[in-house]
Amino acid sequence: MSSASEPLLVACLCAAWCGTCKEYLPVFDAARDAAPPGEHFIWVDIEDDADVVEDIDVENFPTLLVARGDTVLYFGVLTPQPGLLARLLQAAREGNLKPQVGDAVVAALPARVRAMSSNA
Repeated sequence: MSSASEPLLVACLCAAWCGTCKEYLPVFDAARDAAPPGEHFIWVDIEDDADVVEDIDVENFPTLLVARGDTVLYFGVLTPQPGLLARLLQAAREGNLKPQVGDAVVAALPARVRAMSSNA
């Protein structure tokens, strides 16, 4: 369970070899730079950080995770346009995203991403 006061965790699941991911990185970085204090933005390379991704099949890029605490608010592909990311994050900040109920591997992803970032 998470509290509305917990900061957002925003993770982009991409790959170093992906051209779309390379083009999206500045968009992701700009969203991080504009974010309120305390929000965590993490770039996850699905190959270098395969233990974090586990059995999640990332087929399209960028795949984005937005969570508050351990509650997944969004997990899916997001077309690489700055406006879409900004609107998604604003909706999450305003509490307008309903928690996603998915499989156990996706539900455990926020904790694995946080653990990865604390070990970096």
